[in-house]
Amino acid sequence: MSLRKQAVFGLMWTFAQQFGNQLIGFSVSLVLARILLPEEFGLIAMIAVFVAVGNGLLDSGLSKSLIRDGDADNSDYSTVFFFNLFAGLLIYLLAFISAPLISQFYDYPILTNIIRVYCLSFLFTAATSVQLARLTKEMKFRTQTLVALPAAVIAGILGIVLAIKDFGVWSLVYSSLVNAIVSCILIWKYSGWYPSLSFNTAKFKKHWDYGYKLGLADLLNRFFNNIFLVIIGKYFSAAQLGFYSRAETMKQFPVSNLDRALNKVSFPLFIEIKDDPRRLRVAFKKLLKMVIFVVSPVLLILAAMAEPLFRFFFTEKWLPSAPYFQVLCLSGLLFPLHSYNLGILNIYGRSDLFLKLEVYKKFLIVLVILLAIPFGIYGLLWGQVALSLVAFFINAKYTQKYIFYSPLRQLWDIVPFFMVASFSALLVWGIDYCFLKIFSDLIRLLSGITIGASFYLLISKICKFEQLSQLYDLTNGKIKRNLN
Repeated sequence: MSLRKQAVFGLMWTFAQQFGNQLIGFSVSLVLARILLPEEFGLIAMIAVFVAVGNGLLDSGLSKSLIRDGDADNSDYSTVFFFNLFAGLLIYLLAFISAPLISQFYDYPILTNIIRVYCLSFLFTAATSVQLARLTKEMKFRTQTLVALPAAVIAGILGIVLAIKDFGVWSLVYSSLVNAIVSCILIWKYSGWYPSLSFNTAKFKKHWDYGYKLGLADLLNRFFNNIFLVIIGKYFSAAQLGFYSRAETMKQFPVSNLDRALNKVSFPLFIEIKDDPRRLRVAFKKLLKMVIFVVSPVLLILAAMAEPLFRFFFTEKWLPSAPYFQVLCLSGLLFPLHSYNLGILNIYGRSDLFLKLEVYKKFLIVLVILLAIPFGIYGLLWGQVALSLVAFFINAKYTQKYIFYSPLRQLWDIVPFFMVASFSALLVWGIDYCFLKIFSDLIRLLSGITIGASFYLLISKICKFEQLSQLYDLTNGKIKRNLN
C-alpha cells in the first residue's frame, strides 16, 4: 500500500476510534453530569495527576522506541512487555501505599480507597501497551477502533447505571476500571500477538537508552499538564475543581482528539520520509495548517457560545464552568503546534533535546503558578494562555534546525485562520447578545454555530484557503494531493 493510501486509510480508522470513543465518553459524561455533583467530579480530578504520572511510568518511552525501530522482532516486543508488566505491578503498589498521604494532602479521606481501586487500571494498561505499539507501527488502526469502542460503551453504561443507583463518585471509578479491563481482554483477543517467555538484556538496554529520555519528558509533561488540578484542588474547593475540570475536558474534546488521531498516523508516516527534509517540511506544513484551520473556529465559536453550551448540556449547576472554558479555549489554540513541533525531535531520535526542552518549560510553569496564584483561579487560567504562547517558541526551536521551518514562519502561515475564526466568533457573540437571548439555549446554540460556521466557510472560500478543498476531498474519500 502506498504512503498516501496508508495515510488516508489510517486516518479514517483513527478518527473513527478517537472521535467515536470520545463521543461515547462525552455522551456518558452528559448523563453523569446531570446525576452527579461537581464535587464528585472534583474528587476524580484531584487524583488525575497521580494517575497520569503512573501511566507515564508504565511505559517509559519504550513503546515509541519499538515503533521507531525498523528491526524490532518478537524478542524486542517480549522484552518490553515483561518490563511493562513488572513496572505496572510496582507502580500500583506505590499508589496503594501512598494513597493515605495523597488523601491527607487534599484533606479528603475518601480519596484513599478511590486511589486504591482506580489505579488497578495500571495493571491492565501495562499488559496491553506493547500490543498497541505493534498495531500502531503496522498501521492497523481498524483493530484498535474495534477494541476501543465496545470497551467505552460497556464502561459508559455501567457508569450510568451505578450513578442512578446512587453510587456517587464510585460510578466514575468503576466505569474507568471496567474500561481498562474490557480493553485489555479485547486487545489480547484481536491483536494477534502474544509474548514469548524471553527477556533480552541487550535489547532492553537499546530501547531504554532511547526511551527513558522520552519517558522522563512524558512524565514531566503528564505531571505539569495536571499541575493546575493539584493547585486548584489544594487551595480551592472540590466544586471549583469540578468546574475547572469540566471546562478543561470540554476544551480538550476537539483539540486533543484531533491531535491524537493525526499524531497516531503522522508519526509512523513521517518516520518514513525523515531523510528528505524538504518532503517532511511540506507534509508537516500541510498537516499543521489543516489542523489549525479546523480547530481555531471550533474553539472560538464554542467559546462565544459558552453560556448556552454549558447550561444546555450540563444544566444550570455547571454554569460556573463557562467563563473558565472561554479562557482555556485561548490556551488551546496553539496546542497542535506544541505537539507537532516536539514530534520532529521524536522522528529524528533526539530524545535528549526533547527532555531538555521539557525541563525548561517546567521551570516556566512553576514561575507562572507562583506569579498567578495570588490572583485566584482566573490568574491561573490566564497564566495558561501566556504559557501556551511562550511554550510554542520553545518547542519550535529545533523544527527550524531540522526541516527549516521557523516559529515565525509557522505563525505567519496560520494567522489568517486565527483572524477569520476570531471574526466569526465575534459575529456569533454579537448576534447572540443582541438578538438570541430571548430564545431557548438549543435555539441559541444551533443559530450561533450555524452562523459562525457559515461565515467562517464563506470567508475561507473568498480568501481561497486551500484547506477548504482539501477537507472536502478528505471527507469524500479522495486525496488530490500527496505528501510530495
